[in-house]
Amino acid sequence: MTVLVTGGAGYIGSHMVHALVEAGESVVVIDNLSTGFSTYLPEGVPLFIGDVADENLVEGVINAHGIDAIIHFAGSVVVPESMRDPLAYYRNNTATSRNLLNAAVKCGVKRFIFSSTAAVYGNPDITPVAEEAPTRPLSPYGSSKLMTEIMLHDIAPAYGMEFVVLRYFNVAGADPQGRTGLATMGATHLLKIAVEAATGQRNKIDVYGTDYPTPDGSCIRDFIHVSDLVQAHRAALAYLREGGTSTTLNCGYGRGYSVLETIEAVRRASGRNFAVQYAPRRDGDIMTMIADTSRIRATLNWTPQYDDLETIARHALAWEEKLARERFGVELMAKSA
Repeated sequence: MTVLVTGGAGYIGSHMVHALVEAGESVVVIDNLSTGFSTYLPEGVPLFIGDVADENLVEGVINAHGIDAIIHFAGSVVVPESMRDPLAYYRNNTATSRNLLNAAVKCGVKRFIFSSTAAVYGNPDITPVAEEAPTRPLSPYGSSKLMTEIMLHDIAPAYGMEFVVLRYFNVAGADPQGRTGLATMGATHLLKIAVEAATGQRNKIDVYGTDYPTPDGSCIRDFIHVSDLVQAHRAALAYLREGGTSTTLNCGYGRGYSVLETIEAVRRASGRNFAVQYAPRRDGDIMTMIADTSRIRATLNWTPQYDDLETIARHALAWEEKLARERFGVELMAKSA
């Protein structure tokens, strides 16, 4: 049995490939390398450079490697960008997923794990937000992911496929062993921007909105360490192989940290101060997003190992320092706490 990981050279995908290889799984990757890096994949893992929307490519990989499950990460993930160019998001996230699913169905793949997002909820009426909450996305990014979820719900009974949709909250951190992390230039993840500011690669960090009805006026997020997230995928794969039925699960820790609290965690980890600039709210941003994690904990054999903002910040910082050494050949000014 072999697992196909789409977008497997990207941030979360590369962590997934390392976790699967460590678990003794046979893995193949399809990635167009638009935001991924082949250098962060484990040695010996087959990489097919191409578009997941190319059904001929996908069918060839499935048939050649005996794929029994697909973990689908490939897609676009930047909320403000989706507001500026929604058609790109409906192409990259929705139309591409449709083509991938069509190839999977034609080749008889029966297990599918989908990388979705808490952005499908929009601004929830109640937090922590449960999977049964109304889905009212505020951005084309959230809508494009929700459309794929709807496709999966229709496909499963029609073609005998079982799936797990994992709705990510805020993914952060990096591999504790330093093998991979978020390496995309110009990334928009809060922790990534903060550690770039802490290491002198940015002259400031912008905080969008300080007038929300939250304790310090900034947005609140449920951060999940990327290594815990990929272990949730491994648990979802085991669940499906053991006969589990299709389900949708939140991936978070069930606790929230504000944007300003997160910045302070990075300051403590780095031992450095850095400038913060306050800016107006952005369209598409959600005020408070905290996961109700009762379903995932009851459904999967999954116990988080890095449920601590300070640890997440330290791992993100260590990765950023390693990147700087690799790219610029210099030691940055941050010091580990």
